[in-house]
Amino acid sequence: MVRVVAWNIRAGGGKRIGRIAAQIDKWEADVVGLCEFRATPPSRWLQEALAQRGLSYQITTADPEQPSANRLLVASRWPIGGIPLSASPRPTQLWLPVLVQAPQPFVLGAVYIPMAAFSGRRKYAFHRAILRIARRWDYGSALIAGDTNTGRIGIDEQSRAFSKESDDWMVGMERAGWRDAFRTLHGDQRTYTWYSPNAGNGFRLDQAFVNAELIPRLIAARYEWAPTLDGRRDAVSDHAALLIDLTE
Repeated sequence: MVRVVAWNIRAGGGKRIGRIAAQIDKWEADVVGLCEFRATPPSRWLQEALAQRGLSYQITTADPEQPSANRLLVASRWPIGGIPLSASPRPTQLWLPVLVQAPQPFVLGAVYIPMAAFSGRRKYAFHRAILRIARRWDYGSALIAGDTNTGRIGIDEQSRAFSKESDDWMVGMERAGWRDAFRTLHGDQRTYTWYSPNAGNGFRLDQAFVNAELIPRLIAARYEWAPTLDGRRDAVSDHAALLIDLTE
């Protein structure tokens, strides 16, 4: 079995970084795609910690000249390399497609669409770019996973938040042959990966889309929080992680 973990670690990890590393180890991840990874000392420490745990092949879009900017990290126990796509969403630092040289290779496209900086037209332009890539995909087995800050109207929200444009993108990915891994296995089951700190209402903001070549290998897709002993759901991160299990 191959386990892929997609997780928004919240603002580079900060003082929570040791618990983040321990949780990834507990999940026995073979490949991780981390959102809100940064070029700060805690994030750099996490890179070393993951390498010591066997996830030694790493690519990041974090920029030392902008250390506090939220970016992406992919770390793997197998060699990884970039994919020569003809076009990428912008900003390119929030999209990281890599070929994972597992026993049966596959591509992981790590993606992060931040809520605050991606309102309105910028977000939808990013969506359209991802959808164009998905429709023209010619690189074999693949999944696109991460925090999209997007969901289906009436299914992925406790209160109305998602726009028709966001809903259309989710539907468009399915029509392009990229199945929502969680929905494929669990139907319309309600689950939320982030809760508003003010209203306390939940949303499923994190997804993995699996293409037709990879879907036969999909075994499981589930969300898990990293609670602490005091029972706080969001003590380690304000997002649940998405765990994807594939056949080898």
